[in-house]
Amino acid sequence: PYLRFVGLYLREANNQVLSILDKDMVSFVHSTLRKNGVKLHLNSNVESLREVDNQILVNLNKEELITDIVIVAVGVTPDTVLAERIGLKQGIKGSIVVNDHMQTSIEDIYAVGDAVMVKNYVTEEDTLIPLAGPANKQGRIAADNICGINSIYQGSLGTSILKVFDLSVASTGLNEKALINRKIKYEKVILSPLSHAGYYPNAKVLTLKVLYEKETLRLLGSQVIGNEGVDKRIDVIATAIKASLKAVDLKDLELAYAPPFSQAKDPVNLAGFIIDNIENNLVKQFYYEDIEKLYHDSNVILLDTRTDLEYSRGHAEGFIHIPLDDLRKRINELDINKRIYVMCQSGLRSYLATRILVQNGFDAYNFVGGYRLYSSIVNDK
Repeated sequence: PYLRFVGLYLREANNQVLSILDKDMVSFVHSTLRKNGVKLHLNSNVESLREVDNQILVNLNKEELITDIVIVAVGVTPDTVLAERIGLKQGIKGSIVVNDHMQTSIEDIYAVGDAVMVKNYVTEEDTLIPLAGPANKQGRIAADNICGINSIYQGSLGTSILKVFDLSVASTGLNEKALINRKIKYEKVILSPLSHAGYYPNAKVLTLKVLYEKETLRLLGSQVIGNEGVDKRIDVIATAIKASLKAVDLKDLELAYAPPFSQAKDPVNLAGFIIDNIENNLVKQFYYEDIEKLYHDSNVILLDTRTDLEYSRGHAEGFIHIPLDDLRKRINELDINKRIYVMCQSGLRSYLATRILVQNGFDAYNFVGGYRLYSSIVNDK
């Protein structure tokens, strides 16, 4: 009488997995899960679990299934019963309050790790960041102070990485939701470069997102997704945040290059170049969330500059097609009195197209992330 399920079935109460990621970036994770046979159900709750004939009957709203194993993952909460019993001051979710020496409210007691409340390095707000790297550093700092060595914990960025089948997923700092909630005015760049030189075998596409404060150019956070080289890029950006580098400084970093490992212009450098172009008013951007309202604006032309083959395989609704290589000779087909919003596969050719258009008197905007990002978001709905 019950649905017998063989495989992986993921129910998520939120509208996405991995809340550390933004909606655009997590679309690649959702796609990977589905491609590998995971039945993904978002905005969905498990109502009840009960044993039936040595198996588990799962009530999923209007659906029931029977399975051999259920893994319940509902978040992380500090286990601080002992701290409460001895009267230590507690913070978020019952966590242990410590100062920057990792000292608790009782002078001779120190605490470190997942159970302590720390400062977010970017916002300086109290937060919980249960990660092994920060925990180990906190342990050293506590030991230093116990032994009379003045040592200070500077706060946590939350730099993390994980694998979803063959996809590596990494983040550091704040995401867009966090920035919006804090009313921080920010800019974002999203690019899809290759992990190493394209002429060297097995180069893989990375998707790299960088968030920075518009007024100060302070780096705020980053997300990187791909099959190769993800850890390297997130570590570089996390280091740049800790070193208080500006977003435009990413273009000047001297990073190791050889064809098997990177491009001569590393993806992190490319992000810096894009940011530099934006801040010097060489390019204006638009985003996926802008497209819907552009459909209803009669003073707008939506332009796809990919090749004929790429366009025929799929394109965004409402975008006319003029390949980049033909743009100069066909530029008179475009109305100079209208704003031109340009898309390509990754953002490079559309950037070149916007430069051509601007130099010919047009008001042009480049689509962040390219058609690759657009199609991933659309197919995730």
